[in-house]
Amino acid sequence: MGLTDTSSIGLANRFVVSMSGKSEYDLGSWTKAEGLDVAWDIAEYRMGDGGNDRLYFPGNTKYTNVKLIRGVSEETEKVRQWLNKNSWEMEVFAGSIQLFTTAAKKVTEWSLRDVMPAKWSITTFDAGASQVAMETLELVHRGFLEDERKLS
Repeated sequence: MGLTDTSSIGLANRFVVSMSGKSEYDLGSWTKAEGLDVAWDIAEYRMGDGGNDRLYFPGNTKYTNVKLIRGVSEETEKVRQWLNKNSWEMEVFAGSIQLFTTAAKKVTEWSLRDVMPAKWSITTFDAGASQVAMETLELVHRGFLEDERKLS
């Protein structure tokens, strides 16, 4: 790939979200995804005979809620169907956020564990504002790294 070849670069404006569990839900494409990040608490240990030397270890892994934003469209109905299903009968889903190139080739994917909706909202309707109505879906999850410990 040369410096000017962008055919395999993922564009931040081309991604889709889906949920899978007992049923599959294609939540469509979104304009914005925030919160695809991870942070670690750092456990520090200072040895009594080591002077100022310290040892560092990874502590708790923390994931931020993912917030999806887009203009209201026909795809909003798909989200409402998923929310209706989860409003009364709680089901935990595996979530997928896939990033694509301009040629619709998948570049990468984030697989979210144990996803459930935390919040859904829509902007205030204001006939005098002349703006696009935006929907926001916030997802809580247990992470996207392969960092689960399995008990044998």
